[in-house]
Amino acid sequence: MGLLAIIGGSGFQRLPGFQVIEAKPLDTPFGAPSAPLVHGCLAGHPILFLPRHGEGHRLPPHRVNYRANLWALHACGAQRVLGLAAVGGITARFGPRVFAVPDQLIDYTHGRDQSFHDGDAGAVAHVDFTEPYCPELRMDLLRACAAAGVVAAAPATYGVTQGPRLETAAEIARMERDGCDLVGMTGLPEAALARELGLCYASLAFVVNWAAGKGEGAITMTAIEAHLGFCAGQSGPILAALAAGSGAP
Repeated sequence: MGLLAIIGGSGFQRLPGFQVIEAKPLDTPFGAPSAPLVHGCLAGHPILFLPRHGEGHRLPPHRVNYRANLWALHACGAQRVLGLAAVGGITARFGPRVFAVPDQLIDYTHGRDQSFHDGDAGAVAHVDFTEPYCPELRMDLLRACAAAGVVAAAPATYGVTQGPRLETAAEIARMERDGCDLVGMTGLPEAALARELGLCYASLAFVVNWAAGKGEGAITMTAIEAHLGFCAGQSGPILAALAAGSGAP
């Protein structure tokens, strides 16, 4: 199966049931990762864990060093990477507290370091990104959701915006016309960088609000945090089931 790494998003500074063995500060050719890389066990199996936004959630989405994060995981032996993502729901199936396993991405970001092959960090190269997520890990994740008794919505298209502000209602309407089901701020360049490194990458997204113009009234952090807390609690059995099927050989 290969060693599993989990990148924690908003609400996931720690993983439910995760036993820490050691945390290692690392440096990479692209600078420091968001936080020390944590080696530990989940459901009795070794995994790596990295909080995407750093300790104390100090890094907004557009300032995350995605290249350093993926490079560090690869250098430490990760072969399978799961990115956790708190997102907004756009289409009817994706209301608050719904878990989703997206299969497609649309990029609305700008100014991020998108590639290891940018002519400076390495020779220019092109990777196939027709299917941006690893099919094997997606299927394992769907099976883990089922084993945990959680119904995961799939397929889904995840639109990635720049952040840190939330979107306007007109922007969400455009994204819906483009075919987006979900909106978040961290799916890219994370998935593309994983592909460049040959990592099997998938995302577990959990909806914490209706996107702008899709719900009633203003979007509040109070409501987002309540939904996020619920999803974080529900995710523990999913991650444990995934880890149990993803132990290092």
